[in-house]
Amino acid sequence: MGNFSLKVENFINIFIHQNGYTRVLEGLRNTLIIAVVGLIIGILIGTVIATVRVIPKYKLLPRILNGICGFYVSMFRGTPIVVQLLVFYYVLLPLMGMRVSGLQVSVLVFGLNSGAYISEIMRSGILSVDTGQMEAGRAVGLGYWTTMLRIVIPQAVKNILPTLGNEFITLVKETSVVSFVGTADLYLAFNLIGSNSYEFMVPYLVMAIIYILLVLIISLGIKIMERSLRKSDRRN
Repeated sequence: MGNFSLKVENFINIFIHQNGYTRVLEGLRNTLIIAVVGLIIGILIGTVIATVRVIPKYKLLPRILNGICGFYVSMFRGTPIVVQLLVFYYVLLPLMGMRVSGLQVSVLVFGLNSGAYISEIMRSGILSVDTGQMEAGRAVGLGYWTTMLRIVIPQAVKNILPTLGNEFITLVKETSVVSFVGTADLYLAFNLIGSNSYEFMVPYLVMAIIYILLVLIISLGIKIMERSLRKSDRRN
């Protein structure tokens, strides 16, 4: 017990008196930026891909677009996200002559990766909407894309909201690998604190607690949104 108390004192000394908290706050900020912006990018990409993949394949163009989208989804779902980070940061972007920070690469890769997963989530959500909704929209003179954006997709989002919440939680947890491209995240912040104190037990315990709190907050937010949507459905 005394040994653990000493470890806690060493952690507090570095965390507060040696300004270790500034690194933690920076890591927390970067973690949230990558997860939130990555989710937004993923929703945009995923919605487009899902819409393309449910289009009737009577003509050549939809079949070509469907093939491209299928390749995109297979590529990003078939490789680990840390490999994607390394390839983009050290290979693809340098070959294109682009110099970007590790944070920017992380946001881009997480967004592209999330888009592949969300496209399948969104596709199942679209397919869960009654086909009569599309027929009703077309019957009143709306085009295919307009009906999708105004009628079908909003209903699909209601159906898949819990799954989108799980995707957001996954993104938050997976940000622990962005240190591979030099991005200061929570893992790197607490790893540096552990390195300075030569003791990793307490820093890693605190890091785990922070991740758990983030997940609990996100889960609570999703439940509140679900409850609000159910209330609006009952009023309608």
